[in-house]
Amino acid sequence: MASKDPSLVSQAVRFVFDVANGRSALSKFVPPCLFVLDAVLCALIIWKIPYTEIDWTTYMEHISLYVSGEHDYTALTGATGPLVYPAAHVYTYTALYYLTNEGKDIFLAQQIFAVLYMATLALVMACYWKAKVPPYVFPLLILSKRLHSVFVLRCFNDCFAAFFLWLAIFLFQRRAWTAGSIVYSWGVGIKMTLLLVLPAVGVVLFLGRGFSGSLKCAAIMAQMQIVIASPFLQANAWGYASKAFELTRQFFFKWTVNWRFVGEEIFLSRPFSLALLGMHAVVLAGFIVGKWLRPAGKPLSAIIMPLLQFSSPFSAREEPLVASRVTPNYVMTTILSANVIGLLFARTLHYQFYSYLAWSTPYLLWRSGTHPIIQYGLWALQEWAWNIFPSTPVSSGVVVGILATTVALIAVRTDDVAAPVSNSERERKDA
Repeated sequence: MASKDPSLVSQAVRFVFDVANGRSALSKFVPPCLFVLDAVLCALIIWKIPYTEIDWTTYMEHISLYVSGEHDYTALTGATGPLVYPAAHVYTYTALYYLTNEGKDIFLAQQIFAVLYMATLALVMACYWKAKVPPYVFPLLILSKRLHSVFVLRCFNDCFAAFFLWLAIFLFQRRAWTAGSIVYSWGVGIKMTLLLVLPAVGVVLFLGRGFSGSLKCAAIMAQMQIVIASPFLQANAWGYASKAFELTRQFFFKWTVNWRFVGEEIFLSRPFSLALLGMHAVVLAGFIVGKWLRPAGKPLSAIIMPLLQFSSPFSAREEPLVASRVTPNYVMTTILSANVIGLLFARTLHYQFYSYLAWSTPYLLWRSGTHPIIQYGLWALQEWAWNIFPSTPVSSGVVVGILATTVALIAVRTDDVAAPVSNSERERKDA
């Protein structure tokens, strides 16, 4: 038997590597091909795998009370507990309530969530492409068993929150600051988990939109929360605030995905909670000062002092230059790193929280510059851990370990997240 021509083999290998690394004209076809494959996979999952009831019935019970005229949040309760999500959740699931025959048509609900999944995936792929992520990373966006389960087999509200998070990133990458702020605020109105990225959103708006522009965006976001909550605030303002943004909720050890390995006594203790909160604040502050504010090209004191006087730390000439540094890559890295930092130090993570993590990790691992084999290996470990039910000390340790590794890699290996504005560059700009 004749041996294969070594030159043909080497050319084939080179072609595959060129496509995978974005060096071929065919590279642009990788995301749409994967998108079509995932659409088929979603259809097969709905067809072949039974739906699992967890929160859908309770959601519909909450909405049934709401549409009957009940606006007191403390009175909106169901089989698995009271309503603990903000007003946009109510409006979103009210639409689903009517579309699915008061929640009875589960099959239609799954189809709607499959469309939601595909719409979110399209946004994620568009954001990745805008940030110039190579095609070899894209398969990781469609391979998650747990993510498909969260969307089309569970119908959690986290799926809608994740959609609006990625839509906000998509808009911020394209410098649509006001639209992005509105979309982000609506996502927060579905589930308060999106508050984890609020510090990053604030920095992105501050640098990209300028001091006065970012204040306007902040005002829009705050006003939107008040407007969507107004029917419930009129009925029982304290009841709405205490339930929709409940910060003192007691978490159940049996459902935790991340901290099972510390044991139930430590998990439920106040010192552990405070330690996580303190570490979250410290790491977040380190990223803000050491990385996220680098496009400003100024020392922290030169930024803080004017802000304390309620004025911009940038001149009219400096603002456009600083804003130009808020690139699509910077937007992605800043917001997704804030997301992962928040999830690392969260008191507890449930399986539906994977909707915020699954599409963040591939980008951050790539952004850290680690070898593709390590990227795929860490992703596979994370996926394995999130598919262990119930979680074990080992699986929960892996969950926390991968989160910590991702944060550490981003902290250590992304000094070029946004290069600071040099004095010479500023002088050229001013000239």
